Amino acid sequence: MWSLALYLILCALECARAVTVYGQQPYSATDAPAATATTYAAYNTSTLEAPSPPDTPTNDFTIELQPSNDTVTGLGIAQTYGNLWGFSIEMSVMNQVIGRNSTHLQPPFLNLMQNLVDRGGPVRIRLGGNTQEFAFMVDELDGGKAVSKQKADSRNPTETPAVIYTMDMFYLMSNVSSLVDLHWILGVPFNDTNWRLEIAQYGTQILQDKLIALQIGNEPDLYAAHGHRDNGYSPATYSDEFGSCASALAAADIRVQDFLIGPSVATGDWVPEDVWNTGFIDRHRESLGILAVEHYPDNNCFAMYGANGSPKVDQDEFPLFLNHTAPVSLIQPYLNSSQIALGLGLPFYMLETNTASCGGFSGISNSYGAALWALDYGLQLAYSNFSGGMLHVGGQNVFYNPFTAPPGSRSAYSEFTIGSIFYSALILGEALGPSGTAQVLDVGGNEGSIWTPQYAIYENGALARVALFNYVTDASGAHNYAVTIRAAGLPGSVRVKYFESAAASVAAVSDISYAGQTFGNTFEVDGVLRGDLDVHTVTCDGESCNISVPAPGFALVFLTDEGGSGEESTKTFATTAQTKTLNTATVDPSVLATANGMTGKQRGQLGSTSRGSVTNGAARMKIGLVPMTAIMLGGWIVWIWL
Repeated sequence: MWSLALYLILCALECARAVTVYGQQPYSATDAPAATATTYAAYNTSTLEAPSPPDTPTNDFTIELQPSNDTVTGLGIAQTYGNLWGFSIEMSVMNQVIGRNSTHLQPPFLNLMQNLVDRGGPVRIRLGGNTQEFAFMVDELDGGKAVSKQKADSRNPTETPAVIYTMDMFYLMSNVSSLVDLHWILGVPFNDTNWRLEIAQYGTQILQDKLIALQIGNEPDLYAAHGHRDNGYSPATYSDEFGSCASALAAADIRVQDFLIGPSVATGDWVPEDVWNTGFIDRHRESLGILAVEHYPDNNCFAMYGANGSPKVDQDEFPLFLNHTAPVSLIQPYLNSSQIALGLGLPFYMLETNTASCGGFSGISNSYGAALWALDYGLQLAYSNFSGGMLHVGGQNVFYNPFTAPPGSRSAYSEFTIGSIFYSALILGEALGPSGTAQVLDVGGNEGSIWTPQYAIYENGALARVALFNYVTDASGAHNYAVTIRAAGLPGSVRVKYFESAAASVAAVSDISYAGQTFGNTFEVDGVLRGDLDVHTVTCDGESCNISVPAPGFALVFLTDEGGSGEESTKTFATTAQTKTLNTATVDPSVLATANGMTGKQRGQLGSTSRGSVTNGAARMKIGLVPMTAIMLGGWIVWIWL
């Protein structure tokens, strides 16, 4: 038998492209020197100093809440998507974070998204950004890639490249949605009025009901400044072009009614009212499915690109993100527009945002403090009648990414890197839940302190959860606080999940955890939460519960039996597919015997990461897969790619 096994191996090696051995101990041992990775912004772990605490200690306080939403004024609209935070992924980097093509998907990305789906239901992904404007379709690309980049546009301050894509991009997206419940937004290229409609045509045909809407124009108020339109380009001109594009879509028999997004202004040279005042809504009401804006609270363009503004000092900018005023003031310019959308029965989205445009700030964008800010921001969006928000995801040269794939020099031995604000999306999804009925109230307790904001979440008309923040860093304990939640009909005990940093500082950029679990630090993330779940049980007296919040810290309090138990079973994905000559992902040998591209505590329905093997939407094009042979040899499992 041994001779037969050896013979099979030797025969296979004659035509094998790569061999991966599993079970060899220790697997990581090697005589070859480790690759040296450039410290791109996305992996930068520089830290700042946490601001000094306020002079006045934080006192304990009480918040009085109504058990039912019947008597509550000021509640935000019901959130159809519990995952209010979705992601705006720059089109040019989708091959890094989502997958190279429809047969090579990124398991860490699938795992991260599945964590969100399990808590808040479907996740929205907007595939676009500046790179969507110049995107064009080709028949094929080298290396079987679904997406590639063209030379960067030097007129744009972010030097964003145009995107070249193939038909396979749509199958890639469809296959992802077959595995994880993701819904997509695509943008029609808008660099000129010779409309290229392939992205709309094939997107609607292949993605079908997984495509939410089509964006028509991206930050049109910056077109003239970026050299994409002549000086004098106005809101009225944009409205005309929006109509022209809609007419072209309709003429091509592509869905238009209640399906287009506009105006997506960046609130740079225009404010939304400049567009509304042109009669934009009345003129295009039948086409509009979503009203949207895009906005960043700050920019770091001078440091990153030597343009657009003045130099910023990271340490000086940091305190601006560390209080409740930050998200409230950020949303203030859009309250009128959110009311307009509400009156029309249309969703209102913050379609692209993050800590700062042009890549964010070192030591801020990936900090625990930024995660508190993004969580507060998301709850404030829900309270202010937004229906969705998209945290932007760029390449490896930005600080603010919620998640980043490893650079090519490390892809043989390392994994994803998580950004702190991904935890914000995860916790917000759990705070709102998947019911589609969650409504948010900014409580304003503790005399409206900007350091300790609180939110109440009502679900199915009843008080369900409370979110408690503490933005202050204070090792002395003087700014820890305990809040007494008072409401009729509280249970005898409640569950509490804490979001915290091991360093007990808003400046921490690593060792961040939610309910005792973490995704890991730089180059450690496979998308699966690690560590023992730590859910606190607090005894109540039926009318009040006393909850402690450290400085800094966040607590999510579950007032009902729904959620927070930690018994959620997250389906996970792994792969043995070779994505590069020097990179083959590994999984435990015991899993290889039974898994079909995934593993986890509860497998549920098995999925696949190959186009055509899971049905969803339009029929896939069939593609041949690389044959693979598995041979058992002693305690080793040898997979041979032919």
